[in-house]
Amino acid sequence: MLTDYHNHLERGTLTLDYLKKFTDEAKRKNIEHFGISEHAYHFYQTADILSNPWVDERRFYDMNDYTSLFQEAEKAGIDVKMSIEMDYTPGKHEEMERFIRQYDFDYVIGSIHWVDDFGIDLKEFIHEWDKRDVYDTYRKYFDQVVTLAESNLFDIIGHLDLVKIFNYVPEKEEFLLEQYDRAAAALSKSKTCVEISTAGLRKPTGKLYPDERLLKMCYEKGVPIVLSSDAHQPEDVGANYDQALALAKETGYETIVTFSKGERTVVPIG
Repeated sequence: MLTDYHNHLERGTLTLDYLKKFTDEAKRKNIEHFGISEHAYHFYQTADILSNPWVDERRFYDMNDYTSLFQEAEKAGIDVKMSIEMDYTPGKHEEMERFIRQYDFDYVIGSIHWVDDFGIDLKEFIHEWDKRDVYDTYRKYFDQVVTLAESNLFDIIGHLDLVKIFNYVPEKEEFLLEQYDRAAAALSKSKTCVEISTAGLRKPTGKLYPDERLLKMCYEKGVPIVLSSDAHQPEDVGANYDQALALAKETGYETIVTFSKGERTVVPIG
């Protein structure tokens, strides 16, 4: 059994024809559980959750059009899960919960892309890494991982250690392992699964998310997993899944989680 729950249509259109390019690729790669999780900041309905100049320029979707696409897909016999990838935003728990509850999502992904006003994974902000203290940025990032887990709003946390994307990593392993441990501990007390994401292999880090040491801590604390590619174009659906599966099995995982209308099922890993 394989999942690919983290995928985006933003480079194309919210149309059945474009969606079908993704679902066809998933079928070709024997991915039985496939979902689209568009970035929540693209939607007008999330303006009260996350707003900054970078985000506001990219708010161009309406949730009515998004939900209609999945209704069309269902009528056409296309098996695709409806999700959203929401930027976890400290201080906005009520607004995030209100938004999530308005829609019939199969699952919801929570991700951290912002540390204060710093877009940690954006090329437009890469110069900021040299201006900031890497230890402070990592500590603040993992502070958010902890509070994201504690919120219990999300079914999956996206690319758990995205903060390593541009290869700015603290030199002190003890510090890094401390961040990993508190993240895994918080996730173990929540409903939130961790995705093994192949997206990092297509980024400057050149590595899977999460780090194998972090994933091992998650396994030891009983945190379940899903598999994701974070595809932004059809051909990346299920990309490099051989590496994701190898990491999962080397870590000790024998099962993954599937979702439907918020309900989860534990199944043997593919």
